[in-house]
Amino acid sequence: MAPSVKSLVSELASRGPHRVQRGDLALAGQPGAVFTPSEGLGLPAVAFAHGWMSGVDNYLSLLQHLASWGIVAAAPNTERGPFPSHLALATDLQTTLDICTGIRLGHGDISVHPDKLAFAGHGMGAGVAVIAAAQRPVAAVAALFPAPTAPKSEAIAPKITAPALILAGATDISAIDSNAKDLAAAWGGEAVLRSIDKASGNGLLEGRRVLGALGVGKAEKTTQKTARAILTGFLLYTLTGDKKYSDFAEADSSIPKTQLVDPFAVEEVAKKKSPLGQISQLRGK
Repeated sequence: MAPSVKSLVSELASRGPHRVQRGDLALAGQPGAVFTPSEGLGLPAVAFAHGWMSGVDNYLSLLQHLASWGIVAAAPNTERGPFPSHLALATDLQTTLDICTGIRLGHGDISVHPDKLAFAGHGMGAGVAVIAAAQRPVAAVAALFPAPTAPKSEAIAPKITAPALILAGATDISAIDSNAKDLAAAWGGEAVLRSIDKASGNGLLEGRRVLGALGVGKAEKTTQKTARAILTGFLLYTLTGDKKYSDFAEADSSIPKTQLVDPFAVEEVAKKKSPLGQISQLRGK
């Protein structure tokens, strides 16, 4: 009997069976970090882009979690200031994936399969992942709590046919600094848009950061746990073809603590303006 979605979410929310090791991408010329299972050949890999005014250190648990489930997870640590270039970060994201596929990782006993690749990101990094996916085909794209970018990711989305997972916070999915619905509506391939109950976009961030002292975007443990489980299941299905996790990539499956969102539904409530959401868009070209 196949396990229920509820049991899979519980399983995937916990650390996976693999021991994890960390590497420094700077040794290959790209500032950033890479987390891998302790061994394995032909592994799936995801390149992850950080959100505005954050960096790799704000996603360490997420990246380690993916690696514990057998997925090489790498992230560039550039464009961290208040006026980032989204195009430059997209280029670094592609370079990160090139490093993962072009060299043996670990002690030479870890390799990545060239057809099992994904881009992912959080906030502005979600839009950056879309920009990168339009320039280099991958097997999947995951946009976690996407925020507007320059160029607009929703304008680029129709070019991408890879399956997409788009997660949004139930508390801010209709805010001006969330383009989750527009991104899902414009996607060229299959896209699943889910909102996480009682979650906000900044709740995914880990550790200390600049805006935390102002009380903006405090970490949400439940949001982090749910997002990790869904992202892991989505990547295991789309990158490895393991049908056990197919529900995480299907638009008609019910997942605990989330709601499927129709991006074409008419929104009657006016969007709330955020004083911080547009700052990261001031530079992108």
